[in-house]
Amino acid sequence: MIAPKHFVLIRGLLREARHWGIFTEYLQQQFPQAIITTPDIPGNGRHHQLTSPTSIVEITDALRQHIPKHHPCVLIGLSMGGMVAMDWMSRYPKEIIGAVLINTSARPIAHFYHRLRWQIYPKILKMVFCSLIEKESEILHLTSNHFQHDAVLLQNWRLWQEKNPVSAISARNQLLAAIKFRLPINKPQQPILIVTSTADRLVDYRCSQQLAQHWQTSYQYHETAGHDLPLDEPEWLVKTITKWLNR
Repeated sequence: MIAPKHFVLIRGLLREARHWGIFTEYLQQQFPQAIITTPDIPGNGRHHQLTSPTSIVEITDALRQHIPKHHPCVLIGLSMGGMVAMDWMSRYPKEIIGAVLINTSARPIAHFYHRLRWQIYPKILKMVFCSLIEKESEILHLTSNHFQHDAVLLQNWRLWQEKNPVSAISARNQLLAAIKFRLPINKPQQPILIVTSTADRLVDYRCSQQLAQHWQTSYQYHETAGHDLPLDEPEWLVKTITKWLNR
């Protein structure tokens, strides 16, 4: 694959562009000539005043309105962002030259109790009754294995949530969209790298493993990072993506 001229980074449930953190900087250093776009889905971040759609198809179409079409791009999608990437490259193949899918899942190849690990159901239920600020602490503990106790990081997340709160309706709609998502009928023709964290406590790594086997595509895993792999191991992830692109 030629050096990409444009990366589009897509986050997952309740997250926004700022949650990519230093990963974006590492990626830019590795590809200094590339454009890196980090759109927020409706309901999150810069678009928190909008209501999130209830399907991945609608989320994809909303994001496409904010993406420059000068060059075909490489999509990097985390969790629900990976679902958007799968839908995008399937329905708009000329816009995408490749995709990196991180800790994602899809029906019907992944069990529902793997797509959201059954062991954390009580914590998810608890979060329903938490304040918006308390949710950030729970999310950090669920998604990171290396920064669970990082007070500065948590304070930043809380400030972002105070400034750009995700409404209860948007949170529900995003969860519904992720739950309903089904794998595209036909495998996309673009090159795909699937990356997972075997220590992910939110989504079972076997969801990614089974997807890679189903599509017979490139697959890499990290042994200690949590669900938020770009947060826990940004440098490792950029190196892994670079090696894949150079193949």
